[in-house]
Amino acid sequence: MKKGRILRFTQIAILTALVVVLQLLSYVIKIGTFPLSLVLIPLVVGGALFGPRAGGFLGLVFGVVVTIGCITGFDVGGAILWNVNPFLTALVCLVKGAVAGFIGGLIATILQKKGHSFLGVLLSAIVVPLVNTGLFTAAMWFLFKETLVSWAGGQNVVYYVFFGLIGINFVIEFVINLVLAPTSERIVNVIRHTK
Repeated sequence: MKKGRILRFTQIAILTALVVVLQLLSYVIKIGTFPLSLVLIPLVVGGALFGPRAGGFLGLVFGVVVTIGCITGFDVGGAILWNVNPFLTALVCLVKGAVAGFIGGLIATILQKKGHSFLGVLLSAIVVPLVNTGLFTAAMWFLFKETLVSWAGGQNVVYYVFFGLIGINFVIEFVINLVLAPTSERIVNVIRHTK
């Protein structure tokens, strides 16, 4: 029993380190001006392996690193939001990641219990970026509307949100998660069989 807990703790610690490293790399590795974000994959894997609480924890770690990026200026847009309202910026960063990881883990767990392991990981890989981006977009709309209007620079705000603010970045995150879903599922199966 104790050995199993130590193994689980170690595996979650490794996924936590991956979340930190991959988020930091996203500030450096970019496709044009858009970050190459692989950070949501450990959330999917952790949620599928250990359930929604682990997915939520990994999402919270992701949120902490994003918050630090906002404070330090590595995340340029986040730094602007931090200057507008630090509390709300930190809250959005922490909540969107934690909720995305939790929901992804919940979906994977429910489907795995019904014998649909691959479908669980696949849907989790789809839902995690949708929830993460959806909550960010809702927060921008309801909490940072003046900043959003300012960023739109006279454009239609809805058009700007979908084709400027989240458009390409979301598509990149979504496609990466979708393409790597089979690999994520293999990782889950390998780790599950080492227990």
